[in-house]
Amino acid sequence: MHPLARPDQSVTGEHWRVTVLTPRLLRLEWSDAGVFEDRATQVVWHRDLPPARFTVTPLGEGIRLETDALRLDYDGRPFSSAGLTVRQHSTQGHHTVWHYGDPEPVLRPTRGNMGGTARTLDEVDGALELGTGVVSALGWATLDDAASLALDEDGWPTPRLGDADLYFFGHGHDGAGAVRDLYAITGPQPLLPRWAFGNWWSRYHPYSASEYTALMDRFASEGMPFSVAVIDMDWHWVELADGHGSGWTGFSWNTDLFPAPDAFLTGLHERGLKVSLNLHPADGVRSFEDAYPALARRLGRDPESQEVIEFAVADPAFMAAYFDTVLHPLEDAGVDFWWLDWQQGTSSALPGLDPLWLLNHAHYLDSAREGKRPITFSRYAGPGSHRYPVGFSGDTVTSWDSLDFQPYFTATAANIGYGWWSHDIGGHMFGTRDDEMVARWFQLGTFSPINRLHSTASPFMGKEPWMFGIEARTVMTEALRLRHRLVPYLYTMNEVAHRTGTPLVRPLYHADPREETVFSSLNTFLFGSELLVAPATTPRDRRTLRTATTAWLPEGTWVDFFDGTPYSGGRFVTLHRTLEQYPVLAKAGAIVPLVNGEDLNVANPAALTIRVFAGADGAFTLYEDDDAAEPVAARTTLTWDQASGTFVIAPVQGDASVVPHPRTWTLEVVGIARAEVDSYGSTYDAASGTLRVELGAVEPSLGASVRLTAPPTRFVPDADARLFALITQLQVGYPDKHALWAFLSQNPDPARRVAGLAALPIAEDIKPVIAEVLLARL
Repeated sequence: MHPLARPDQSVTGEHWRVTVLTPRLLRLEWSDAGVFEDRATQVVWHRDLPPARFTVTPLGEGIRLETDALRLDYDGRPFSSAGLTVRQHSTQGHHTVWHYGDPEPVLRPTRGNMGGTARTLDEVDGALELGTGVVSALGWATLDDAASLALDEDGWPTPRLGDADLYFFGHGHDGAGAVRDLYAITGPQPLLPRWAFGNWWSRYHPYSASEYTALMDRFASEGMPFSVAVIDMDWHWVELADGHGSGWTGFSWNTDLFPAPDAFLTGLHERGLKVSLNLHPADGVRSFEDAYPALARRLGRDPESQEVIEFAVADPAFMAAYFDTVLHPLEDAGVDFWWLDWQQGTSSALPGLDPLWLLNHAHYLDSAREGKRPITFSRYAGPGSHRYPVGFSGDTVTSWDSLDFQPYFTATAANIGYGWWSHDIGGHMFGTRDDEMVARWFQLGTFSPINRLHSTASPFMGKEPWMFGIEARTVMTEALRLRHRLVPYLYTMNEVAHRTGTPLVRPLYHADPREETVFSSLNTFLFGSELLVAPATTPRDRRTLRTATTAWLPEGTWVDFFDGTPYSGGRFVTLHRTLEQYPVLAKAGAIVPLVNGEDLNVANPAALTIRVFAGADGAFTLYEDDDAAEPVAARTTLTWDQASGTFVIAPVQGDASVVPHPRTWTLEVVGIARAEVDSYGSTYDAASGTLRVELGAVEPSLGASVRLTAPPTRFVPDADARLFALITQLQVGYPDKHALWAFLSQNPDPARRVAGLAALPIAEDIKPVIAEVLLARL
């Protein structure tokens, strides 16, 4: 922590202080007593930032302060809308002048604050109201830190100084810049362990040890990879004797279900799984718990008293004893991290302290012991919570409305820096059985920050793919497999998020801040640096067997990740996809590393496929490390030169010991006409315009290059073949199929096809599906 701002970056009066943190970020404080808070708070840890230029001139009893981007006018009196304003030099519009106390409404769509996130989705069916973020269509946003407690020298919350403490973000429509400034004062998103990016299995169900391991074995035999095993509350005793209270809280293995817990944990580890156990700690440690005697003695109490040891989250002595005597022995036996399922309110013995914040803070720091990379799994506790990943969003209702809200909810959380949400993929409870909906949720999970399947205690709501029809089961299995194939890309984006302040999932308007994205494409999101996802969240049409998703595409060429269809950007497109398809596009020049082969564990892979989307130059630096708290890292830069058709694997930079040796490489160049390469064998898929080149083993210290024998030319999909396949699938009368095909056959010119389609006497819901194929490359 570096909480004390540079003295020359502040201007101070008797009761006020203005601190210039960056050219677009100001701290505004008022204190009736004339004392100000220089310690870190629960939210803000860093104010000692690189100096930013500014000037100050007297303005009556107050000041005019100007940075390169902002002008603050202040009358020197208690903060008011008339006496404290900030305007931006380069942003146009009447909303760009901020007055102290101006409202920041969060609506969808919005012309106000673009929203942040919420504490929980428990029992939510569809949308809910979000808190504010630091990105706003108004061009400015504020972060009120006045209610945040200070942190003492030991990092423990304590009452704070001062009265008003407001951070003003004046970033215009540079949402990404606002988020970077937020990270500058609150700290970055930490690096998550690599295994966190695989699939997580979780279900509220009283598993036995043998039942659970048999399930993991079946997943493996069915080719459904998992990296994390989450065991809900039935791991501990839940049926308690009279006088002990609720069974929600527990810290001792239920030996009826798990007669040999250590062996059970060892077995899961041998299967390549990390293990998390659910905790509801609010009821404290009771006399039947295995750790009760040791904890009582540690706290100076008589174990024979049988008195409940209350869960005193605000007491540092209790928390230290709790970790040492209750949780660490379980961790030593093989529990890798904890699921903190706190649902017991926001009050504690320390006024103003939300217990959830301190639970997250203390658990995260404690999980870093013995050189481990820290992680916890808990609910959102307000701004600054991004420092304690992963987030558990709560028990959603299983409905199309909930599915439709989740992409927006996930991406919008980036506006408050919260990048690692984990949702109950497939929905948690209530709702209606719908195989198509759950399959679509699995696909969204593949392109979510964390992919954790979950369901409530119902024999009918499990998310095992074999519980669904063959079509949905096939889609679900492919989604789980693709998630593990994407781990090299995801883990690289993990490091990018940590180092550059760019969350994995973020709204499209972070990169393309125009009205089309701010107001009309709120469900569309960027997935790392290379991909755009326009999620399918509505049922498919009964005639076309496709769902429709409308999204704004930024300028440039975009290529379907799966079938190579090119789309011109700078416009809205409506993407129609069957259940086995999903609307994911890569920008021209994108490079996406994937695991190659059937071994889909989450380790640094021994075989890689690099998918390059031709049409523009591209570069991507693959990041790998040893997963330690202080990682030993290797970076491999991959480049594509469009003009010459050359792909280069640069020599590894850093410590090559973390790279598997030998490692084999396969190159897939998507979006080019048929081509040949020098020195390597290749195959070509004419349907998707994909050239596949087998490079074999590559020495990390040397790298390799692949060059086409001639400069690449653009792939032009066979529109007639695609249209014929589409018409074949249509669930309509055969006369309509013949009429449609005859029209297309008699009008080979694309412009005539598009012009005549609108008047064709066929069902209206068919026309846009045909139009997408005709217009994709125009």
